[in-house]
Amino acid sequence: MIDEDGEVGDLSKVDPALFKPFAALPAALQTKLRGRPKAAMTKERITIRLSPDVVQRFRATGDGWQTRVDAALRDWLKTHSPL
Repeated sequence: MIDEDGEVGDLSKVDPALFKPFAALPAALQTKLRGRPKAAMTKERITIRLSPDVVQRFRATGDGWQTRVDAALRDWLKTHSPL
């Protein structure tokens, strides 16, 4: 079915009994085939209110600005106590 170059050939001559519906695959395979892999460390989704100027300056840095806000807060915690 797949040639040496990784191209799928003509499937009209292949026995249809060889194919299985996606739902018939084991659950472990189904989860691996869909979406982005789970991160080793996940983050918590929250709602936070920040000053407009702070948000504007971080957004102006482009994609990934929320990650940079997280890094800035993490860096601040190295030298300050949140209490």
